[in-house]
Amino acid sequence: MMAGLGFACPGGINSVLRAAPKEAPPYDGPYYVVFNASGGWDTTYLMDPKGVGEINRLYKEGDILTKGQHKFAPTAKNIQAGMSNEDFFGEFGNEILTLNGLDYSVNNHSPGARYMATGKLDSLAYPTFAALIAACKGPTCPLSFLTFGNYSATGNLVPMSRVPYLPSLQKIANADAIEGNIRSPYHDDFALARIEEALREQNVKRPTELRLPRQLRAESMLYAGQVNSKALQRVTPHIPSSIPKERLSQQAEIALASFKAGVCVSANLSIGQFDSHANNDTDQMKLIPEFLAGIAYFMRRAEQLGIREKLIIIAQSEMGRTPTYNNGNGKDHWSIGSILFLGAGIKGNRVIGATDEKQFHVPLNPQNLACDKAKGIRVRPEHIHTALRQFAGIADHPLSKKFPLGVSDKDTLQGLWPGTARA
Repeated sequence: MMAGLGFACPGGINSVLRAAPKEAPPYDGPYYVVFNASGGWDTTYLMDPKGVGEINRLYKEGDILTKGQHKFAPTAKNIQAGMSNEDFFGEFGNEILTLNGLDYSVNNHSPGARYMATGKLDSLAYPTFAALIAACKGPTCPLSFLTFGNYSATGNLVPMSRVPYLPSLQKIANADAIEGNIRSPYHDDFALARIEEALREQNVKRPTELRLPRQLRAESMLYAGQVNSKALQRVTPHIPSSIPKERLSQQAEIALASFKAGVCVSANLSIGQFDSHANNDTDQMKLIPEFLAGIAYFMRRAEQLGIREKLIIIAQSEMGRTPTYNNGNGKDHWSIGSILFLGAGIKGNRVIGATDEKQFHVPLNPQNLACDKAKGIRVRPEHIHTALRQFAGIADHPLSKKFPLGVSDKDTLQGLWPGTARA
């Protein structure tokens, strides 16, 4: 019933066992959400349209649409469900920052997903940005880092919490009730109070007593469950009575309820099947609209819960698709792509970087963010993660310094975010 629930203890097990159980204060934001289009999205059917040279078959260059500074492929006529580009940029374009021409450097799924998630290609030890921000800002939150798939390494900084279904969240939030039903508790309030008191007395009586590692672990898990159980109860009022059918919408409800309750800092959301080696246009026209609809659902529900202004959204994939079709009408792996940002502190209605008419990277001047083939750099995931750490105000945090990204000052992207770094 408690599977996937972790507890972070910065002071170690012994410090926990010497302390009296105390409910952690609610985390009040900002909340960080990474949406992953797992498998490799076709950016030319989204935010980096071409319409020339047979790169796309569903539209021509003259069909490309604009909304403010954004250019996007027309998709409304080619989708059966989900959200069209027209509707997505119409609703959120003023809030969206797009970066095109991102150089993934590799075109294999596993290293690409790891690189995009962590900013580090050649190490398995680095945490994802979502895990790092959770460790820096809310390490003792019961569900500090939620993940629903894709690359989710934590660097051993914070527990990885998996809550796959809303009924599972109900059970976790009400662990002292039969099947999570608050009307059927295992213990009444008096009994729970006595359990807490017994734990407190036990911890006070033997703070220095030597115990076997297995016993220490067991007592630590009991302590963690007791400390976090009351905090997790705050989730219950925010769990919807009906479960949405869409994949991202289900993940959104779990993450949003946890955010609203103050028990979560970051969430890693994901849907797969973007790897369209066959029938690229058909597959991408199913998945991109589903992906955009998931982001829209998240934002709208956050508005209803009163936390929309505390969200920071990152939408990404581990690779793009080739500018040519293969014999199966599919597109293969391409190491150039794009990334989207929107939410609190993001200056929207902006497009930075570009690819050329053949979908190759155009170098970017990191000082003024202008395309500069002569003096620009190839923007890679480590540049994005360096900027994200600055934005989140954790660039100088000891945990961030434990995992350096190696981007020099002259190559750090300047002006990507307005104003100063977030606290």
